[in-house]
Amino acid sequence: MREYKSFIQFLKFGIVGISNTLLTALTIWFLLKVLHCSDYFSNLIGYIVGLINSFIWNRKWTFESKTNLGVTVFKFILTFAISYLFQLGNLYLLLHFTSIDPYFCQLLSIVVYTCINFVLNKYYTFKN
Repeated sequence: MREYKSFIQFLKFGIVGISNTLLTALTIWFLLKVLHCSDYFSNLIGYIVGLINSFIWNRKWTFESKTNLGVTVFKFILTFAISYLFQLGNLYLLLHFTSIDPYFCQLLSIVVYTCINFVLNKYYTFKN
């Protein structure tokens, strides 16, 4: 039974993750290509939009968390900050040391963020 619950949580986390990735990527694209904002500003705003979406859906739907909201928000933001710093470092390296299109650099950095964020949320933020 416990394995089944973990599997369902994993599937739900994946669905939320896909929606976050799309929402983040579209926000970044809009800011970069339509509004001509900087790479870093676009990246930050995109991740903030994804962060809010992720917290709401993962807390209520994926993990059905009933823990103290303040503690969960703190852990979630800490998890976000760690994941975001790793992806930002990756973005910096790609933008400055490769000739890859800046938007594709953003997409590659999303992969880094997603992997780190999943592990931290599963075993720290929403751990039962």
